[in-house]
Amino acid sequence: MRKEIFLNTLRPFLLEEFMKEYEFTAPYMLCSSVAESWSLKEILEMADPELHERWHTLSLEYTEPAGMPLLRHEISSLYTCIDSDHISTFAGAEEGIYCTMRTLIKPNDHVIVVTPCYQSLLTLPQDLGADVTRLPLLRELNWNIDPDMLKKAFRRNTKLVVLNIPHNPTGSLIDKEVFDLLISLARHCGSYIFSDEVYRFLEVDETTRTPSIADAYERGITLNVMSKSFGLPGLRIGWLASQDTDLTHAVGSYKLYTSICNSAPSELLSLMALGKRDYILKRNRTVMLNNIALLDNFMERNEKHLSWIRPRSGSMATIELKGRGPVESFVKELVTKTGVLLLPASVFGLQGNFFRIGFGKKTMAEILPRLEEFLCKS
Repeated sequence: MRKEIFLNTLRPFLLEEFMKEYEFTAPYMLCSSVAESWSLKEILEMADPELHERWHTLSLEYTEPAGMPLLRHEISSLYTCIDSDHISTFAGAEEGIYCTMRTLIKPNDHVIVVTPCYQSLLTLPQDLGADVTRLPLLRELNWNIDPDMLKKAFRRNTKLVVLNIPHNPTGSLIDKEVFDLLISLARHCGSYIFSDEVYRFLEVDETTRTPSIADAYERGITLNVMSKSFGLPGLRIGWLASQDTDLTHAVGSYKLYTSICNSAPSELLSLMALGKRDYILKRNRTVMLNNIALLDNFMERNEKHLSWIRPRSGSMATIELKGRGPVESFVKELVTKTGVLLLPASVFGLQGNFFRIGFGKKTMAEILPRLEEFLCKS
């Protein structure tokens, strides 16, 4: 009965339902989009004496709803036009998505969503009664946006544009010309732009990094999190950044109906990690770049079975399975027979025989041969 009530309120979250079933039982995880993680011991060893003292004397009281001031100050240093008053923290990225959509969207608002995407970026606007226009990334454009389609998607009353840079699950980056056009069109219509930037800092070529929308546009809203690029999903700390202080405060007020405030230990550990972000990102990027070299060779050897657009960013790629039945059946057979877990791209709403592969973990060199053996035998 309770499941029926849930299904009548919000549609099933396909990606998370899939991961709930397999993520913690499959021995060989090959679909994770998270960078190599860190232990508590490693994070504490990075901390300076002052933060060590804070850790040992930390009170497990409630924390400030907007987030620890020192943490918000450290987060603001990731941006050029943002100070700590323009930062609100959340219990991971999903809470930030949910609270923003609930704050901004009213029935019949026009919302443009770039697809495929993390499901809640699309289904929350739909379930909140918005008039949603899907703007597809095109494979023939290397998983990018067609500028003419972008222009046609906008209306005079467009309230919000939702996108993901770098993109999950394709690993693509928006072209600079399209990025500038998007801001110009949004500014003309007075639209907000919500940019999910949780894979920022994992660009294969760092010179291609797109400016954060919070810096580039006065009505831009940036979402980020400790989970992906920093490899610390267990902390459950995310944030929103925007030049629009009224908006960040309004979204923060909606948080009072959800988590209210963050975990005090998680906030302090996030502060420690962000203080050493150059070290953390260097290690994580090294793992990612080593793995994409392995994937280059793997894809060349298996071109009879697989094809892809080589990813430009993030720690994941979308791969097409050629000459076989539905990818969902392939993925389930693979995990059942070998323990290797891939993610069917249909959970992102991507049509076709595609799956997501993750290359942020040190275990990739061990797992890829198992996938290759299965491909050759089946």
